[in-house]
Order: sequence, then structure tokens, then C-alpha cells
Amino acid sequence: MSEKTIFDILHQMDTFTNSVMIKWNKTFNENLGVTHVLTLGYINRNEKSRPSDISKELGLTPPTVTHLVEKLVQKKLVERVLDDSDRRIIYLVITEKGKEVLKRANVEGQKLRRELFLKLNEEEREQLLALYAKLNS
Repeated sequence: MSEKTIFDILHQMDTFTNSVMIKWNKTFNENLGVTHVLTLGYINRNEKSRPSDISKELGLTPPTVTHLVEKLVQKKLVERVLDDSDRRIIYLVITEKGKEVLKRANVEGQKLRRELFLKLNEEEREQLLALYAKLNS
């Protein structure tokens, strides 16, 4: 495969991904980015999380996590909770409002992806599924 073909594939993938994120941001309308939602999802899956854990898991710098978390706290989507045995340790816990926002974000994302993938016929969707499975193995 030529370098140009690889570049074209990567360019098309990036263009598609960026387009999906832009459309999602417009439909979700919560003044939160994808990284905020990924952070909420991580906190939700882990019940309580330290910012350093989020940083490692999502591949973000600690200052970036601090900035993201501050916005989530201001919007009352997560709360800071002190560790009972060591008051220096701060955990982040998702609120009920945060769970509702996360659920809506996921529903909007699923709706958007469904709309986009319905542009493909059944055979094309099967081919795409096989290609992604191969790339992920």
C-alpha cells in the first residue's frame, strides 16, 4: 500500500471523527466537550476516582484534568469528597445530575452514529465491521 493511500485513509478517518464530534457538540448542547463526557463516564464506572487515576486512564495531563473537573464541579455533575482515612486524598464522585447528563450524552451519540451509519447499506456495514474488527485485533 502506498504512503499516499495510508495518508488518505487517515485523513478520511480524522475528517469523519471530527465531523461526528462537531455534530454531537451541536446536538448535545450542554456546553461540555467529549473529554468532559469521557471523564464523567470514567468517574461513573469507578464510583469514586482520584484525578491522577483519570489522568492516567484518559491520557490527559494533570492540569487538563483539573480544568475539566472544575467545570464538572461548577455544573454540579461531580462532587469532591475527602477520603475518611487520609484527608489529603480527594475523590471525585458523579452526582445524579451527572448521571443524567452522561446518559443523555450517550443517547445523543448513539442516535448520531446510527444516522451516519444508516447511510451505508447492509453489505457496507458488514465490511466496515470486519475492517474495524481486524484493525482492533
